[in-house]
Amino acid sequence: MAPPQEHNITAMGRRLTRRSLLTGITAVGAVGTLGLTGCSRVSTGDTKKGGDLLERLRAQGFVRVGIAGEPPFGYIDSDGELTGEAPKIAEAVFKRLGIDKIQPVPTEFGSLIPGLANMQFDVVSAGMYITPERCDKVIFSDPTYEMLDAFIVKKGNPKKLHDYQDIVRTGAKLASGTAYAEIDYAIGNGIKRSDITVLPDQLAGLLAVEQGRADAFAGTSVTVRTVLEQTKSKLVESNKPFQPMIGDEPQIGAGGFAFRPNETTLRDAFNRELHQLKRSGELLEIVKPLGFTRTEMTDLTAKELCS
Repeated sequence: MAPPQEHNITAMGRRLTRRSLLTGITAVGAVGTLGLTGCSRVSTGDTKKGGDLLERLRAQGFVRVGIAGEPPFGYIDSDGELTGEAPKIAEAVFKRLGIDKIQPVPTEFGSLIPGLANMQFDVVSAGMYITPERCDKVIFSDPTYEMLDAFIVKKGNPKKLHDYQDIVRTGAKLASGTAYAEIDYAIGNGIKRSDITVLPDQLAGLLAVEQGRADAFAGTSVTVRTVLEQTKSKLVESNKPFQPMIGDEPQIGAGGFAFRPNETTLRDAFNRELHQLKRSGELLEIVKPLGFTRTEMTDLTAKELCS
């Protein structure tokens, strides 16, 4: 979805930034195509209780991870390197499990769970929110982060948009990303789905707000902060991050790694190493360069989030 052409120098600078970001997306496609070449989709099955995928991955020396090309959670950078919060954690955990290589397989966010089920990859490594609905389809590691929501708004936040209820109160035009949890939060606050503009990613959301096609773009606080830092836009800003609510219930945004339901052995081994990273403080050191802070660290469990 290309934005209308812009002709001033500032806009040209933003186009260069956009191009550098899209280079990453293009690289994702290239790496993903290579990653799938020669891969046989053999069912791991229930050869023993808990599955035997961990043994298979150790034997082959690599793990295929599904990513959705979304900074800062999981993407290919402009140098063609896999990076992001989830892949960096995956590298550390799987190395501890005796699996040295991470092979990225890109797809759209909405295709991550179907792709996992169809064995296009072994693990979803995309910072996916853990929700009861998703827990019906996959099993999750414990979360690696917990965070608030934020809006991209025009500079100065002229409509005073601080949360979803402000969108309802003002009749402001809201946008969000494909398969983002923020869409459900908005609907839960009384915003019609048909009134929400769904865009491919946060960069498209920033441009929509800049150009007046949306008054606010809803995403996670880190997602919003990352795209603002990357683009250096002088036309938009973030509102203060907020806890999304539906009625009196806080909506907890915490993400982790997804596994096929029969692969409990792999998930449990992953969790053991993840907990060690948390206890040692190494987890925070891994994700700090990607914009995460101590505020986003969490002791929640997948069991709590799934229920």
